[in-house]
Amino acid sequence: MGRNEWVHRNFGAELRRRRSAAGMTLSQLAKAANYSKGHLSKVERGDKPPSRDLARHCDVVLGAEGELAALVPVVAKNTEPIDDITDDEGWMMYLANDGHSWFGPVGRRQAIALGAISLAGMHVGAPGTSADLEETAALGGFRTLFPQLRQLGQAVSPSEMLPILITQVHTLRKMAQRSADRRRPEVLALGSRYAEYTGWMAQEAGDTRAALWWTNMAVEMAQAADDTDLSTYSLVRRALITLYADDAEQTIALAAEAARADSPPRIKGLAAQREAQGHALAGDYRACMNALDTARHLMARDDSSDAPVLGSSHVADQVAMSTGWCLHDLGRSQEAADLLDAEIRRLPATALRSRTRYGVRQALAHAAAGDVDQACHVVDSLLDGVRSVRSATVTVDLRRLAHVLARHRTNRAVCDLYPRLVASISVFGI
Repeated sequence: MGRNEWVHRNFGAELRRRRSAAGMTLSQLAKAANYSKGHLSKVERGDKPPSRDLARHCDVVLGAEGELAALVPVVAKNTEPIDDITDDEGWMMYLANDGHSWFGPVGRRQAIALGAISLAGMHVGAPGTSADLEETAALGGFRTLFPQLRQLGQAVSPSEMLPILITQVHTLRKMAQRSADRRRPEVLALGSRYAEYTGWMAQEAGDTRAALWWTNMAVEMAQAADDTDLSTYSLVRRALITLYADDAEQTIALAAEAARADSPPRIKGLAAQREAQGHALAGDYRACMNALDTARHLMARDDSSDAPVLGSSHVADQVAMSTGWCLHDLGRSQEAADLLDAEIRRLPATALRSRTRYGVRQALAHAAAGDVDQACHVVDSLLDGVRSVRSATVTVDLRRLAHVLARHRTNRAVCDLYPRLVASISVFGI
């Protein structure tokens, strides 16, 4: 017997044992968990592999407290970090005539060969010179522009945002190079926020390597400005990458490391939320709720200054939204759907990317809770937004939703929606 077959049979036997101990028939469990009786029968016999979603729902119904989910191995996607940025590394942005663009780090020798030494040779550690008279006005302009670019990023694709953002980071680094010593940290600190947001757009575009590269760049610029907070926040960003790779252990470890740092309440609160999501992915309800309680306490103490905000600026109650996200991963889909319904109504109409991200998770929760018609209604209203924001992270949940809805192919709403849902996923190739 192969290892996979042994895992399937072991899970099936444990599921049958717990179901019998709870005095439930296969039909009763199927109805409570929103799976077909035939599917559960095959899982119990070991003829069909259990999914993490099925295990989590059965955990909730049978009161197994995550022990069934723990029997289903998770093969995390590769999230091996790239090497740290070196002094001899720069970057290039390629813009094609057909409108396509792509980004790539380049070494100093490669840059010389390409005639781009002005990019590769720029170091954030170079001594500054006297500031131009217009420098104060220019810095104010960059501060005003940043929230506008974040708002624009809610409505257009990340690939369209990246050339704009990369240009701003490059300009601020050049500006820092010629700034007076007293002004230089201020320029670099702002540039680090631009670089951090560039990393998020790279992740949204599906380029994990570039996302990590820009996060590293943001940390390097922040450290040159004596700003240690962004170094801590970078751990929270890395934890998001491992979360989408289904790596609960690494997500929890990175978030916990960020939580231990001496940083403002907001960053610690965001770290606690990410740790909660990691515990939810692992099926640990108690640890998840404890982390969310910690996050709620910390976010209530948030006294952020006028500096560019870290994390979402559109979600009214980040902890409540994270709780809905976690409840779905814990198999408590109806609770998740109710909470996400309420929180998504509070999102601004202009926050298209946030509405799409959390809306797809809302549809997932409704589908998993058995309200397939409502799930289809929700996602049908999001497909135009999906095409606009072209998000790799949203596409991950769209694929999960398609998998859930595929179990209900005879449902009229599913029949009408499914071809357009699959087309929305396949068009982007992410």
